[in-house]
Amino acid sequence: MNIVSLPVETASAEALAPFGQLIAADPNRVGAPDGFYKSAVHISYPAAFACDEPVEIALATLDLRPFEVRYLERHFLHTQVFLPLGGRPFVTVMAPPGEADMPDLAAARAFRFAGTTGFVMHRGTWHEFPFALEPDTRIVVLLSSQTGYDLKSRDAVTQEAFGPDLDKKDIAERTGTVLRFEIAE
Repeated sequence: MNIVSLPVETASAEALAPFGQLIAADPNRVGAPDGFYKSAVHISYPAAFACDEPVEIALATLDLRPFEVRYLERHFLHTQVFLPLGGRPFVTVMAPPGEADMPDLAAARAFRFAGTTGFVMHRGTWHEFPFALEPDTRIVVLLSSQTGYDLKSRDAVTQEAFGPDLDKKDIAERTGTVLRFEIAE
């Protein structure tokens, strides 16, 4: 097996641009200049979300697992959103969207989120589900309802899945490559 070690980058708007948009508090980006409730509530629009199907809001509780990426998946019908709750940090591995049947593993990157920022991925961005850096990490996920149906039809042996919204590949089996990252203590 070929092991590719990915450096872990701090998630920033610039670094995430090929994959999606950062969702973070930004006092310079206010959508309603006068505010609401006599200016006690200010609304901003940090990222765009799109979905062609009904949307689900899921709450994922992440426990620690090896920092190894064997699978990558992408979505065709929506821009998936991950929003942390409770300020716990996490890491996500992504590869850019593209027309090819497989992700460009040479372009894969690992991003560390401090737990106070989230992100929305572009349609087609290859990714692995976020990795917790602390036990009991909670993340809100906005996604197409179709994703759940597609995941339920995954292959019992390979765990790969394909459907109208999902393309999940076992990159280790198909390419002989596993992506890994380490967190400095």
